Amino acid sequence: MKIIVASQNPVKIQAAWLGFKRFYAGEPIEIQGISVPSGVSRQPLTDEETLLGATIRAQQAAKMNPQSDFWVGIEGGINKIQDEVAAFAWVVILSKNQNGRGRTSTFFLPEKIAELIRQGYELGEADDQVFGRQNSKQENGAVGLLTGNIIDRCALYEQAVIMALIPFKNPDLYPPVQGIPILIR
Repeated sequence: MKIIVASQNPVKIQAAWLGFKRFYAGEPIEIQGISVPSGVSRQPLTDEETLLGATIRAQQAAKMNPQSDFWVGIEGGINKIQDEVAAFAWVVILSKNQNGRGRTSTFFLPEKIAELIRQGYELGEADDQVFGRQNSKQENGAVGLLTGNIIDRCALYEQAVIMALIPFKNPDLYPPVQGIPILIR
């Protein structure tokens, strides 16, 4: 099966590969990452904007590679909850006759990182500044840095990939869709 991940971030590609490998054990999988625009801000600031970004990414991948079997959009985002900032990601998986969505677990960011985000930094940039790292979003991410790599960004995304594949495993419970769903903004 041919899978296109709408990102060239190695963490997102690896998470998609691991999720599909677990879900479709024993089947040959070919996976490729491509760069596509998310259509949302560099740092999505709400649950809705993050889901929209993942959806647009998957749709763009489908338009660019219509011969593939699956298109995967993964978008990390943050959301203000009361006076705190929570981090999470959405995964959207499309095929020619089905779509699925899964969301990662949510974790709260320390105030030092949240303050940098309020100043306009992207989460990965804020992480790098606080932890003295470079490009951590293409490695263990905020969740890896904060948990001491007990859960890294790849593991966080992998579970959401599996959740997004649920409709594909249960076609009798999830009616097929005709064509790639189009979002109206």
